Amino acid sequence: MKTYRFKINGNDYEVAINSVEGKNASVTVNGTAYQVELEEAPAAAPVQAPVAAPAASAPAQSPAPAQASAPAAPAAAAGSGKAVTSPLPGVIIAVKVNVGDKVKAGQEVAVLEAMKMENSIEATHDGTVTAINVAKGDSVLEGAPIVTIA
Repeated sequence: MKTYRFKINGNDYEVAINSVEGKNASVTVNGTAYQVELEEAPAAAPVQAPVAAPAASAPAQSPAPAQASAPAAPAAAAGSGKAVTSPLPGVIIAVKVNVGDKVKAGQEVAVLEAMKMENSIEATHDGTVTAINVAKGDSVLEGAPIVTIA
């Protein structure tokens, strides 16, 4: 997941791109989750097309500044299965699994720093990791998907 901060028409927006699957993107704008449809599916390499969708979801008249100021979204956010989500806002300080790893319920999949404390993020069920939605150093909000397990 990648988090961006925008100022549009004098209003501040914190936009997190949770995942992009084809023409559909899961984004969070100021703590509110949105499912948005992109005009065209992003290419295999990271592109800026997904960034336009969060700005359009925000209650603003002009999405143009958001398109020009944001870097590309991560390409590894797509996967099938059930997401393991962040229990609170914080910063990812370690990802302990890779795509394709088999995990057991209760196994540590990531470490989140919040309020100067390290929190272990654990698998909620047995399965195989199909997607890693964050990278070390990413800021995440409560409920943001960390990994996807099928």
